Amino acid sequence: MIILNLMEDTPGREGCLKEHGLSFYIETDKHKLLMDTGATDAFLKNAKVLGVDLGQVDTVILSHGHYDHSGGILPFAERNTAARIYMQRSAGADYYSIRDSGETYIGIDKRILTLPQVEMLDGDCRMDEELSLFTGITGRRFRAKSNLRLKRRDGNGLMQDDFAHEQCLVITQGERRMLLSGCAHNGILNILDRYQELYGKAPDVVISGFHMIQKEYAAEDIEAIRSTARELSRLNTLFYTGHCTGKEAYGMMKEIMGEQLEEIHCGEAITL
Repeated sequence: MIILNLMEDTPGREGCLKEHGLSFYIETDKHKLLMDTGATDAFLKNAKVLGVDLGQVDTVILSHGHYDHSGGILPFAERNTAARIYMQRSAGADYYSIRDSGETYIGIDKRILTLPQVEMLDGDCRMDEELSLFTGITGRRFRAKSNLRLKRRDGNGLMQDDFAHEQCLVITQGERRMLLSGCAHNGILNILDRYQELYGKAPDVVISGFHMIQKEYAAEDIEAIRSTARELSRLNTLFYTGHCTGKEAYGMMKEIMGEQLEEIHCGEAITL
């Protein structure tokens, strides 16, 4: 299996652009797929540098309805009209980030919703024997504090985003399974709890942002990060993270998890 990072927040391979966003290119036995497309068309340029022919992609998964994961969908769809694009129906809602300076729209470009290749989902989906998507993450252990500023607007105004639009991809290759999540807004432990409900044991590999990045960390935040790392370290699972995890949080987790946790960098391959 081939796994290449096409976009990430941190520099990696020479010649690759970086931005606040996330995108992976993956080749399985039967598929060539994308998990997210970054914030702009920059991932297309990185694909060219890395020798990836995105015209061969047959499947695109949108992890959740934020611009930094969906921004490349429209330019990709201009070049590849055959690939099916899977997203939760609720990913098309109006999402905002609320800060002291005011509110900022962080949802997807609404033109994505009109693309004929988009497949709107309402919950879990088994696509074939290799690819499955799951939602329904209801746990609340160590969810990111920064989630509190992320809202959804509807007819009643702004309300707290519950991240029901977040979906996780499971790739099965023989006896091994890989779990991919974009930002793990629902909390990586809660995502893994849901995964184990469905599959009976922990995945072999997890690739995900952990959404732990903050300007300042209170004592309770540090303990939540360390507690999460301790729980993850008990699993027979390899973890790859980046994007919204943050350097400080990654460092805290790395101290506990050691070689079980690796950092993702733009343009680099994950070797399994």
